Amino acid sequence: MPVKCTADCGRNAVLKRPKTGDALCKECFFRAFEEEVHHTITAAKLFVPGDYVAIAASGGKDSTVLAYVMKLLNDRYNYGLKLVLLSVDEGITGYRDDSLETVKRNEQQYGIPLKVVSYEELYGWTMDRIVEQTGRRSNCTFCGVFRRQALDRGAALLGVDKIVTGHNADDIAETVLMNILRGDVARLQRCTAIVTGSEGVISRSKPFKYTYEKEIVMYAYFKRLDYFSTECIYSPNAYRGHARVFLKDLEKVRATSIIDVIHSGESFSVREGVKMPTQSICERCGHVSSQAVCKACVLLEGLNKGKPRLGLGKSSKVEEHLARQSTDSSGTTQTPTDAPHTAQPSHTPSRSTHSNTLRTLHSLDF
Repeated sequence: MPVKCTADCGRNAVLKRPKTGDALCKECFFRAFEEEVHHTITAAKLFVPGDYVAIAASGGKDSTVLAYVMKLLNDRYNYGLKLVLLSVDEGITGYRDDSLETVKRNEQQYGIPLKVVSYEELYGWTMDRIVEQTGRRSNCTFCGVFRRQALDRGAALLGVDKIVTGHNADDIAETVLMNILRGDVARLQRCTAIVTGSEGVISRSKPFKYTYEKEIVMYAYFKRLDYFSTECIYSPNAYRGHARVFLKDLEKVRATSIIDVIHSGESFSVREGVKMPTQSICERCGHVSSQAVCKACVLLEGLNKGKPRLGLGKSSKVEEHLARQSTDSSGTTQTPTDAPHTAQPSHTPSRSTHSNTLRTLHSLDF
């Protein structure tokens, strides 16, 4: 016997929300999903009319749904935002070149202009070349540091007011767990913030902070959105994967575990007397850093000197050494070029099907 939509619309339900357990039809699910994101945006006052907002776009499910929903809500509620897609080409053959093709289609589908910046353009390295030097154990460290800075540099080139990212509730809960396991007090305190960025820096916000990953997948599937669903070829060994598995096991036992972990992270406080890092400006590249020389410059120094592990692990001594070098040098800094970059795929993308999505949906049958 068909299950009726619990929103009392009279239609048959087609899914069960992982977040609330409600049985909903597609139309009621779409509305509930969109209204929750709208509430997150308005409650946190993420934007003001006239803001020029860059949407960090990778072509994956999170950023694709974010771009679609941001445009929809901007039109529906008259946010008054100017939107642009901002993508980073890390230089991963067979992965990023394929996913950028999806972003280019999204540009046409949603009528939002696209800007692409690349590691090769900004740093003189691609992730493929970095992995050749470092192996696959520490590649996510390089990619994470370079990507965060590349987004900031791309946003600066565009002259945007704010950046929005597709980080969802699962991502944030995983980060809380990772920071607890690593004892990283500084990051633990700010990883749950919906808006990050200090004065003079382009702020970043997370409209999907309280949105479950499974619901993003369901929204993309039922809306038939065009996204890329292949995992990065360099990520299987990432430390985050262990936190993800642990979180999924918790969710099986208690559906609210994801939100509970986020709320716990929001409530953590640092005991009196603990020294917290302060943000300043990197003496080499001018980017925001808690050290005299930022992590990206430290890692780049190691790569350029043929010592890729120079900036890994406890690197305070390395950073102090580079800071002294920077002070003694002529003051030249490495800055990004202003030339726009467009990725050139080397082959026709072999786009993944919705198999991962279907597996998720089948696990949610009534």
